[in-house]
Order: sequence, then structure tokens, then C-alpha cells
Amino acid sequence: MTQHSVHESQPAPGWDADRYDRQFGYVSALAGGVVELLAPVPGETVLDLGCGTGELAATIAARGARVIAVDGDPAMVASASARLGSDVLLADGHDFRIDEQVDAVFSNAALHWMTRPAEVVAAVRRALRPGGRFVAELGGAHNVAGILAAVRTALAELGLTEGARMPWYFPSPGQYATLLEAHGFQVLRMDYFARPTELTDCPGGVADWVAMFGAALIGHVPPDRRDAVLARINELAAPTLLRDGRWYADYHRLRFAAVWEPDGASDAAVVR
Repeated sequence: MTQHSVHESQPAPGWDADRYDRQFGYVSALAGGVVELLAPVPGETVLDLGCGTGELAATIAARGARVIAVDGDPAMVASASARLGSDVLLADGHDFRIDEQVDAVFSNAALHWMTRPAEVVAAVRRALRPGGRFVAELGGAHNVAGILAAVRTALAELGLTEGARMPWYFPSPGQYATLLEAHGFQVLRMDYFARPTELTDCPGGVADWVAMFGAALIGHVPPDRRDAVLARINELAAPTLLRDGRWYADYHRLRFAAVWEPDGASDAAVVR
């Protein structure tokens, strides 16, 4: 296994990697478009930033590319290591460092968890060789707006708003393109689209989604009131997110491809 120097990791609150694969496998299953946009080829090296359980890293490796997989959560790294075998690193996406430059940095459904995006883009730029590409998909503006509205209302009704924290960064296409360009990237493609996604393995509805992904939103709720909050979230979300007996997450996605051009911007011009 190649050795890399990595800043001390600052992992997010612990993930349940097994449950993630079991109930939320659609996150990787719906990523075919962004993998095709990456178009990995044999012989190149791709860094998968926010690799999760490593399913997409394995898909990329199966096309002949060498993959370095990076995640900030120990459980995800352990799961990805079991799947990939090597080159899996525990590191914070805001300041990861490796001792080589890669041909591409890839990310799916992870960048919106990194709430200091300028630091992330700077770290990506450091990792890329000149002319290397940055290809990713993340939550965009208005992502899960319906779910968030239900959570906020449920918490307010029960007097539990104190302590809730927004854990995500959902940029508009213009915001992210501007950020990339300020760091010397040439934006080749920037797509923004709604993708309502059925929660096929969530018998508890939107509440299951919130329990998995929304720890920062409801982690402060006392244990004896948690079930009441989750039940109320489902009641509030049902008019818009429950259709013909099927629950949906109201996703809006931002998918892009960019190339780092070293002469595209000076360090002085970088947004910080």
C-alpha cells in the first residue's frame, strides 16, 4: 500500500456503514451518470473523496484505474478497506494531503457534507496534476428542502429548536462555478437538476432518512422525545413526499466536471 501523509482526521459523527449500504444503497446506484462523466481509463490514478463504503471506488477500479479512497469516518474507511483492500485513507476532506499528484479527483454525495468548500477545493487542487480533472456530484440549492421544512416545524412545535445545526452546504451552480474558477479550474460542465428519489428500503419513511443523515438536526432531542419528533416529521412531510404509499427524498443535485489549469488563477485570487 502506498504511504501518504495525511493531516489529522476530523471525522463526522459516526456512521453506521452497514445500515448505509442496506437502506441507502441508492446513493451509489444513482451515481452512474457522474461515473460516466469521470470516464476513468486504465492506467490513471483517481482519488475518490468521501468514498463512503467504497462501492463507487470499486466501480472505478474495475475500469482499470488505480483508486485512492479517502473518507473522514472510521466506519466508512473500515468498510471501504474491506472492499478495496488498499489505498484507503482516513482524512478530513477540508485538508487532506497525499504525497503524489493524481489524474482526477472524484466525489459523489460527499462534498455537501464539507461545509468549508474553499478549503476543500484548495485541497483538491493540491492533489491534482496540472490538467487533472475534478468530477463530482453533490446536493445543490434547495436539496431536501421539504425534509428540512418538516424537521424545523416539528422541532419548533415541540420547543426543541435550540441545539439543531445545519450540517450541509448546498450551493447554486453559479456559486460553485465561481468557487472553482477562483481556484484556477476551468469549468467544463455544470448541471443542476431535481431528482426525487424513492426511499425504497425505508419502512419508517422520511423519518428513517432523518435518523440516518440528520444527526446534527435532531441529535440534541432527548431520547424520550425522539420518537415523537420523528413521527411528527413524517406527518408534516407526507403531503409532499408521500405519493401512492411511497416515500421520496426531494433531492436537487449539482453535477460538474472541471479541469485544473495552473495558469488560470494566481494564489492571490483564490477565494478563502
